[in-house]
Amino acid sequence: MTDRWLTFDCYGTLVDWRTGMAAALAGLGPAAPTVLDGYHRAELEIEAHGWRPYREVLREGLRLAAGRAGVDPGDVDAFVRAWPAMPVFADAGEALCAVRADGWKVGIITNCDEDLFAATAEYLPVEPDLVVTAERVRSYRPALAHFATFASETGATRDNWLHVGTSWIHDVLPAARMGIRSIWTDRDHTGHPPGLATVRLDSLEMLPAAVALAAARG
Repeated sequence: MTDRWLTFDCYGTLVDWRTGMAAALAGLGPAAPTVLDGYHRAELEIEAHGWRPYREVLREGLRLAAGRAGVDPGDVDAFVRAWPAMPVFADAGEALCAVRADGWKVGIITNCDEDLFAATAEYLPVEPDLVVTAERVRSYRPALAHFATFASETGATRDNWLHVGTSWIHDVLPAARMGIRSIWTDRDHTGHPPGLATVRLDSLEMLPAAVALAAARG
């Protein structure tokens, strides 16, 4: 029997990246939300220039975002140090256990370093069957190296592979370019067009039903 694969983005989808990073910026006071929003843009800019260790991206992105907000970033290692303490979303555990019980294999596709993911993996409710990090492929999504590597190592195709992610840019868009069906967990209600995703959800609470629906849309 052919394996059925669900790949997940980790940070933002399974793990509450925003809450964890906001806590790391608490010392910046009222400027913290502006710096955090600016970090998202800065990270994309830095990663577009090619792979470098994600720890460096975190440091440089924080420095750049704080500078644009007109504040002193303080401890530029704040994001790196806060990484292991980022909380897993409350809805992630039951969702992951349910799809694993339904016979799906679980893969993780993430834009971070091996050691940073290892610190998070201790808190995930299931052990992934395969993990593809940016450090492994020397690339950052939305480039397709993560997806191509996963396909090469597993033999997965659009017939037996669904991708689940929160970021329209990092998850929905590259999955569509690969011809892979996707489940968009639009936790942030970004307003991006939903048409590229096979199914759109607000959270992972209804993931098993969404997986069944997306799998049926061959």
